[in-house]
Amino acid sequence: MELAQVRLLVTDFAACYHFYAEVLGLKPQSGATEGPYEKFSPHAGSAGIALQDRAMMAEILNELGEPTNGHRSLVVLRVDDLDAYCEQITSRGATLLHGPAPMTDRMRVAHLKDPEGNLVELQEWLLLSG
Repeated sequence: MELAQVRLLVTDFAACYHFYAEVLGLKPQSGATEGPYEKFSPHAGSAGIALQDRAMMAEILNELGEPTNGHRSLVVLRVDDLDAYCEQITSRGATLLHGPAPMTDRMRVAHLKDPEGNLVELQEWLLLSG
């Protein structure tokens, strides 16, 4: 089994597309800026993030299922240099909620939200000497 993608059901597709493509710098698969679906790939790795218009899924499932309080998802992206990446994305409009800060002795993280309120964690894995 392998992770194919994390799919986020969104209401404002264009704002989320801009966030993942322009702010975070992920590569869109098709360039469908208005939706109803787009997959984004990191520069390395095989799994991706996909956005899907909430109304499109509502048609498929015959329900809408409004989000409840609290986070419904967490997108985790690994970066090589957390400080540099955070500096880049904040210059492009991202607002960090937390970090960059240590999470464990092997990882540093930063957190932010996309325009729909989905939580995004940025991870830098640290090399242990010894």
